[in-house]
Amino acid sequence: MEALIPVINKLQDVFNTVGADIIQLPQIAVVGTQSSGKSSVLESLVGRDLLPRGTGIVTRRPLILQLVHVDPGDGRKNEDGDVEEWGKFLHTKNKIYSDFDEIRQEIENETERVSGNNKGISDDPIHLKIFSPHVVNLTLVDLPGITKVPVGDQPKDIEIQIRDLILKHISNPNCIILAVTAANTDMATSEALKVAREVDPDGRRTLAVVTKLDLMDAGTDAMDVLMGRVIPVKLGIIGVVNRSQLDINNRKSVTDAIRDEYAFLQKKYPSLANRNGTKYLARTLNRLLMHHIRDCLPELKTRINVLAAQYQSLLSSYGEPVEDQSATLLQLITKFATEYCNTIEGTAKYIETAELCGGARICYIFHETFGRTLESVDPLGGLSTIDILTAIRNATGPRPSLFVPEVSFELLVKKQVKRLEEPSLRCVELVHEEMQRIIQHCSNYSTQELQRFPKLHEAIVEVVTSLLRKRLPITNEMVHNLVAIELAYINTKHPDFADACGVMNNNIEEQRRNRMRELPAAVPRDKAAAAGPQGEQDGTGNWRGMLKKGEETAGSGPGSPLKGVVNLLDVPVPVARKLSSREQRDCEVIERLIKSYFLIVRKNIQDSVPKAVMHFLVNHVKDSLQSELVGQLYKSGLLNDLLTESEDMAQRRKEAADMLQALQRASQVIAEIRETHLW
Repeated sequence: MEALIPVINKLQDVFNTVGADIIQLPQIAVVGTQSSGKSSVLESLVGRDLLPRGTGIVTRRPLILQLVHVDPGDGRKNEDGDVEEWGKFLHTKNKIYSDFDEIRQEIENETERVSGNNKGISDDPIHLKIFSPHVVNLTLVDLPGITKVPVGDQPKDIEIQIRDLILKHISNPNCIILAVTAANTDMATSEALKVAREVDPDGRRTLAVVTKLDLMDAGTDAMDVLMGRVIPVKLGIIGVVNRSQLDINNRKSVTDAIRDEYAFLQKKYPSLANRNGTKYLARTLNRLLMHHIRDCLPELKTRINVLAAQYQSLLSSYGEPVEDQSATLLQLITKFATEYCNTIEGTAKYIETAELCGGARICYIFHETFGRTLESVDPLGGLSTIDILTAIRNATGPRPSLFVPEVSFELLVKKQVKRLEEPSLRCVELVHEEMQRIIQHCSNYSTQELQRFPKLHEAIVEVVTSLLRKRLPITNEMVHNLVAIELAYINTKHPDFADACGVMNNNIEEQRRNRMRELPAAVPRDKAAAAGPQGEQDGTGNWRGMLKKGEETAGSGPGSPLKGVVNLLDVPVPVARKLSSREQRDCEVIERLIKSYFLIVRKNIQDSVPKAVMHFLVNHVKDSLQSELVGQLYKSGLLNDLLTESEDMAQRRKEAADMLQALQRASQVIAEIRETHLW
């Protein structure tokens, strides 16, 4: 069990080499208000004076203090042959500090180097290792003291800054919180316990330390506090006696202070003396940290293995340094072209789950977007009864017709078929846009190696975009021609159209027979047929009726000079009126013919446009993509430029490799624990 703490120190050293804080290792964070005695507690645990002293805020950067116990025979020896205690800073590499005054000065210098001299704080920690035969194995984090009011030129939000810094460290679930409170203050108002409870409400990882037992008011003691009667703390409450400022000024050693502390506890708290004091605190912290490490190791091992796999994948995505430029370029071009085609075919390695992509979206455009748009086009949309009637009359010329003129049908059906061209061209545009999106999809997911070479990536995007741009007008022209082909020849002999006409003629004949049966018996059939519809019988349906009506209209005013004169130069303005039976029948015939033929053409367009888009755009790009990329980019004069890595890629590759190596070393350290049965 005792060897577990050095193992954590090894892990800390491993991650310190890469400057990473991605693994939350077990440690002890010291929390308390300014002048609560935090620094004195730490120095008592070390047994030496090593921390800066002064008024106001002194600790302005987190100090990660690793205490490493060394056997007397294993330590460094000085000229007198005695075991020497020494320290090492991470930022000074392998420099050894045997003078603890020099260690204190280095802490002050390093603090001012990063935090400045204006009493500001920084969350960049200082790493210090102390090797000594007089310490137990511990990892402690000294944090800035909690303050309320900024003094001097401190930032106005210094309280918030310190609080956020403390919470950042003690929020680590693998961290034991050492809450330091002075005995001469009310325990119920302890800021250290308050902030500890925010992240550890159950108190499972909080240990309270009560300092300055010797400075309580006369007639009072801390018995109730130390017994947990005021505020219970699950891990316990330990009281200590620190050196006063006068003791420090008089250079009283820590060893003498611990001896005086023991005497004070035996005199003032004899029943609690063996469960309080600096030595008991050190043993308790060592025991708690060992058990905490043992509990954290399984999760720690899992976390390290997961991160190792992630960094291995990240390093693989960065690729190896380029040796053979020609082979690398050809490989990247081939891989991009393959992934582009696979995305269209639906066989790509990376399949989108959030939205349709590639060939699936093209299929959706053909059969959902384009198909539904065509189906929503009304065969008679934009055509009114007056339009149809006018077209019929214009097609007859000066001669009245006995039958519906075929020219009027062709004129009107072409107008309706023309409306299919716009959605067809929009279908081409949507497919072209999706082909563009596939480029970005392949760049982001399928061929991450391209991120290494931004110039090559830009060149590939430009070549594919140019190829798509060249195919777009060709495809548009073909789709335009598909509609033009339908407009060029109205095939009234089309089998589907002929069947529709036969059914319609039968219906019309049936309607005619029904009308003949409804005529009065006194009216001869031939005269009834000659009289025609009701509008013709009253003299308004033939040319005589029109002239007569024209005379009445022209000379309607009393005393009008135009009475009896027909104005042949006026063009009749269509007005809303009830159609005659023949007019209504003619319009119905044309509408049915238009609808029948329009549905035939729409079916053809719905089938032929996707085929044209696939042939002239999608398949052509798939078939010619690789040859186009090779022809445009695989040139000796472009190799160096295209395969130039981004500026930070080499640095990122090195950082990923270092981190992977650190994680692998950490995994080996944990494996050694299992082999030696420490875990």
